[in-house]
Amino acid sequence: MDPNVVDLSIRLQVPSWDHWLGTDQLGRDQLSRILTGGQTTVGISLLALALAILVGVPIGLFAGYWGGRVDWALMRLVDAFMAFPEYIVAIVISGLLGSGFFNLLFAILIVKWVGYARLVRSVVFQEKSKDYLLVAKISGAGSCATLWRHLIPHVIGPVLALATLDIGKVILLVASLSYIGLGIQPPHPEWGSMLNEGRAYFARDSYLMIVPGVAIFLVVFVMNILGNRLVEKFGSDRREEDRDGITNSL
Repeated sequence: MDPNVVDLSIRLQVPSWDHWLGTDQLGRDQLSRILTGGQTTVGISLLALALAILVGVPIGLFAGYWGGRVDWALMRLVDAFMAFPEYIVAIVISGLLGSGFFNLLFAILIVKWVGYARLVRSVVFQEKSKDYLLVAKISGAGSCATLWRHLIPHVIGPVLALATLDIGKVILLVASLSYIGLGIQPPHPEWGSMLNEGRAYFARDSYLMIVPGVAIFLVVFVMNILGNRLVEKFGSDRREEDRDGITNSL
């Protein structure tokens, strides 16, 4: 069913066999809007997180491996971005640029890349002091080969774990910006904007807010559980990765 089809004759119907999650104030089917809105909210979150990783990981690798003034300059930039709460910065950027898909992506990218740059820099600093990198240098491996063969494999685990934990935060950020009118605009379904649309009817038809709210909660909850398991798995596998790195260098 088209999530944007308006039928005022069935507006604000409670859940039934015809409309499993009821209809909204314009007679649109809530189930189809929740499913389409999930694709929008989760899709934007994944895309924004991927962009943040593509920006933050190379910067972290560059700063951690070469160090010196380059590291100092890049980390001062990171500190400047991290001096303010993510939500405040995202709201300010979205407010200045206006609502819309690309502006929303840019706002999330600005507040999220710094975490990955800082994490990767920390991992690289830890790995630089280990024996297998010294063996790789003695064997004649160049900087690019060292980064690709030895450092990037060690970075993937922590970045994946952080991204899994971050996806819940990004979903909340996307929904929050749309809720206050700075994200995806109606009539296109998105969980945050659906919460905002149902706010005026909460006293009488609370399901208009409960349904998208529960959807947000469930996705964030599952992502947090998955992220915690990845963190535990990464911690248990770290020692084995170090031994493999020495073997590969030899």
